Amino acid sequence: MEFREQVAQVHGAKLSVNDLVMKACALAMRRLPEANASFTEEAIVEHAHVHIGMAVAIEDGLITPVIRDADKKTIGQIGTEAREMAKRARDRKLKPEEYTGATFSVSNLGMMGIRDFAAVINPPEGAILAVGTVRKEPVIKDGKLFGRGGADDGYAMFAALSALLALKEQNKPHARCVIVIEACEESGSYDLPFYIEHLSDRIGTPSLVVCLDSGCGNYDQLWLTTSLRGIAMGNLNVRVLTEGVHSGDASGIVPSSFRISRQLLSRVEDERTGEIKLDELFVQIPPGRIAEAKQAADILGDAVYSKMPFAGATRPMNDDLAELVLNRTWRPALAVTGMDGYPLPESAGNVLLPYTTTKLSFRLPPTCEADKATLLIKKTLEADAPYGAEVEFVAEEGQGGWNAPELAPWLSESLTRASNVHFGKPVAFMGEGGSIPFMAMLGRRYPKTQFVVTGVLGPHSNAHGPNEFLHIDMGKKVSACVAEILADHAVK
Repeated sequence: MEFREQVAQVHGAKLSVNDLVMKACALAMRRLPEANASFTEEAIVEHAHVHIGMAVAIEDGLITPVIRDADKKTIGQIGTEAREMAKRARDRKLKPEEYTGATFSVSNLGMMGIRDFAAVINPPEGAILAVGTVRKEPVIKDGKLFGRGGADDGYAMFAALSALLALKEQNKPHARCVIVIEACEESGSYDLPFYIEHLSDRIGTPSLVVCLDSGCGNYDQLWLTTSLRGIAMGNLNVRVLTEGVHSGDASGIVPSSFRISRQLLSRVEDERTGEIKLDELFVQIPPGRIAEAKQAADILGDAVYSKMPFAGATRPMNDDLAELVLNRTWRPALAVTGMDGYPLPESAGNVLLPYTTTKLSFRLPPTCEADKATLLIKKTLEADAPYGAEVEFVAEEGQGGWNAPELAPWLSESLTRASNVHFGKPVAFMGEGGSIPFMAMLGRRYPKTQFVVTGVLGPHSNAHGPNEFLHIDMGKKVSACVAEILADHAVK
């Protein structure tokens, strides 16, 4: 349902679940011609075109208006056409050619609250898809609770309360604890500093902060996050025309905005190696963090990179596992996370497009200053624009990283003991490649405080994706480790 809203914003139109289903079916039929078929008395005929029929209820039965060449149309076009044809079907204004000739059909009764049903195939078509209502249900498979936000980090408040309840049930003392639950971390935690300041009298100056919003290298031991990268981001806009012009007329005269964008990106990144070219975005990596990276690489082995869903024969950027860990945790890197100015391939014509917008996300080393990095990126991209094109880097507010303070002896011993007791293996240490926006703020506010930053987001649990999952046993053990640490803190 979230995806439907996102697509609707892109296409500027209201879309139904059925619109998405029909587009998905159209693409599936293109890939599976055996299903995009009709039967005759002589043979089964596979079709080169994809015409999707949609069942529409009318006063005395059903009729199936046909979206022709649905695989070549955008979701927005399918949605507009479907609404128009459904209305004309109910008004009995469809022409025979508008409700015949489908190669595959969709019957959706989800809007009536029906969970499942058996749809009747419309001869001579070979198949039909029956669609029931959309429902949110937890899925537990192989000890994993699937659902977006479970590991990152909806489990955290329950883990914190469970740890305190466990100590209470065992009559073990603990220091005064303040639990802060915020719900906008994925949006940058812009409200949190206000509340931390507003509640400062109640919070006081903590001697220990526990954050459960991080990740883990595997599910076999407790992982302590020792650093987090920062981020600088924004949109790079390159405009060469006020409107699109036929490529047969303009190409060779008007420079491509895409090519100029490539040139500008080459100023900040080596396209052959992926290494950032701006020296100011690098920092001196502490020797202790280098040692941790080597230890993490030894523990994880090929899982350092094999957890990634590589396509085909794609391989990682380096053969040295420790270097991959450091690339992910202590070195700058660029990802292009979005583009604008281009139609979908099936809708594209021979037009030299007027502009290219690329969304750039620079991950920064933990101790790199995000504001200074952002200004340098902007200056580098905007200077001396090729061909005098209009170039602008519209930066968003950057976020600084975080480097954990040295562990106190009691906490180091507590972490090791807790991991050994509940996992049977010692604690492991590694930085994280992403950001937890509020950690830098808490680090500045409480410079003498000890931090335990850990989490359950591990291999193959794809944060923010449909296959994100909470490893239930890992969650239980992390909660138990937190309880052990709080008990040790009380008697340190």
